[in-house]
Amino acid sequence: MPTSLRNVCFDAADPYKLATFWSQVVDRPIAAECEPGEEEAYIEMPEGPDLFFQRVPETKVVKNRVHVCLTPEITRDEEVERVRALGATFVGDHRNPDGTGWVVLADPEGNEFCVLRSNAERSAFSHP
Repeated sequence: MPTSLRNVCFDAADPYKLATFWSQVVDRPIAAECEPGEEEAYIEMPEGPDLFFQRVPETKVVKNRVHVCLTPEITRDEEVERVRALGATFVGDHRNPDGTGWVVLADPEGNEFCVLRSNAERSAFSHP
């Protein structure tokens, strides 16, 4: 019997506030029963695991050992600018001259995530 992946969990000082940021990133609403000030908040995703946010007392100190990777519908570079305008910060640039690669950003609480090329950009090249 296989095990399924239910959610990806983010530690947060303010779960609802961080869920609000990610809600804008993935263009999905925060679950209706979630309210500001609560210990948890989540976003139901139409495919794949949900995004879950839980209150923890400590702040992020070192690099994430697990992170999410986003494949945008718009170009990678347009998505990087869109998400930065929402409050993400730049961490690292791993883009290559041939158009491959990714950009590492951090959400408002410092959790790193990657923005990959869009499927259209990926299909324009012969390799991933």
